[in-house]
Amino acid sequence: MIRTGIIVGSFNPFTIGHDSIVRRALPLFDRLVIGVVGDHVGKPGLSPAEERVSAIRQLYSNEPAIEVKPYYGLAIDFARQENARFIVKGVRSVKDFEYEREQADINRQLSGVETILLYSEPQLSSVSSTMVRELQHFGVDVSNYLPKPSTK
Repeated sequence: MIRTGIIVGSFNPFTIGHDSIVRRALPLFDRLVIGVVGDHVGKPGLSPAEERVSAIRQLYSNEPAIEVKPYYGLAIDFARQENARFIVKGVRSVKDFEYEREQADINRQLSGVETILLYSEPQLSSVSSTMVRELQHFGVDVSNYLPKPSTK
């Protein structure tokens, strides 16, 4: 049986914090699917889903166990579609933990899908897509907060 996990988010943009969670979750699964929230979500300044999917696919083009797909609807429906029994989420703070704990409880009640929480690396705990977008807005070079494709 193939062990499949999913990591879901808007990834607007996909940061070094997201990359850290993906790379740390990868050894847990045979297949890891990154689900990129589709365009219908009411988030201000959301880049088109296909742009975000394409950028993340390029980042992991040398990693055959990682797939990147857009998804629409609930994460648990995406998990079912991908035959995943686990959702992996990153947690930076107590506030993140409480939010993710509540989501995990509801997801488990509705579908039986379990959530695995990975704590951010300490040096990445202040990195967020929101912070990166704000810095970009003010013309700050954010390249240190965006992952570079790995070379195998």
